[in-house]
Amino acid sequence: MCGLSGILYKRAGSEGSFHVGNDLVMMLEPMTHRGKDSSGVTIMGEQIDGDLVIRIWTENVQDIPSVAARSEETVRHAGGVIRSTSTLDQFLRLVVNYQGEVADLADALIKIPGVAIHSIGTTSEVIKDIGTPAMMDVKHGVGEILGTHGIGHVRMATESRVDVNHAHPFWAYPFPDITVVHNGQLTNYHKLKRMYEDQGHHFQTGNDSEIIAVYLAGKLAEGQGLKQALRSSLDDLDGTFTYLVATKDGLGYAKDQWSAKPLVTMETDDVIAIASEEISLRGVFAEEIERIEPQNSEVMTWLL
Repeated sequence: MCGLSGILYKRAGSEGSFHVGNDLVMMLEPMTHRGKDSSGVTIMGEQIDGDLVIRIWTENVQDIPSVAARSEETVRHAGGVIRSTSTLDQFLRLVVNYQGEVADLADALIKIPGVAIHSIGTTSEVIKDIGTPAMMDVKHGVGEILGTHGIGHVRMATESRVDVNHAHPFWAYPFPDITVVHNGQLTNYHKLKRMYEDQGHHFQTGNDSEIIAVYLAGKLAEGQGLKQALRSSLDDLDGTFTYLVATKDGLGYAKDQWSAKPLVTMETDDVIAIASEEISLRGVFAEEIERIEPQNSEVMTWLL
């Protein structure tokens, strides 16, 4: 059992940034009973002082200084320029100027021993950690981060490992600004993973949710729109699933044909919020607003 949340400010395109980080934390906290193993968010629409923001995790905290140095060296060797570097425990955050292919940079960085790349984005980053949303917020300052939209997750592990790398959201390596949170289980995960690996894709975990992110990124790269990609997933993904996806300019959800995993939405002219439970939405909407429960085989998108 896991909990999902998502929010998009429709006026963000014309009116700038909103307190998306704080909103996501407030939405996740009432769902802590749905999962205390880990928590995470993607915040989209950040104002980044560079071309890319890169978030890296390293296996051993004592290796952070050397990992930071090697990461900076890797970026420079790829033709990039370091704008800023910050570390927190096992986490490294780089803001860089880089005009090359993101896939080339990601493939170079992932060769550094003991690291995982949690995200590379032009206006977005994934922040995730072990523990509850409140713990994540205190440690990482998520509530202070402004953006335009985002998604969040609390996890109770059922199939894969309990560690920070198996926490959600999952970034669609190596595509920038595409992440997914998921509640459910894919029964054709291993088949899809073998297919993508044969095509040269790199996976960082054994979590089936990572497949969804890469699947959607591939469909978008082929020229499909976000809603079309979500509809395609209903045919190509097997199992029980409800998932949210955040892209650079949009937010969407998809529910499988059985609709076993809950989802509720509330929407006004200014904002759309989505969560596994209605109680999570009450922190966003003080007034009484109609709640909608998406049904089986349903997809929906909102674009900035």
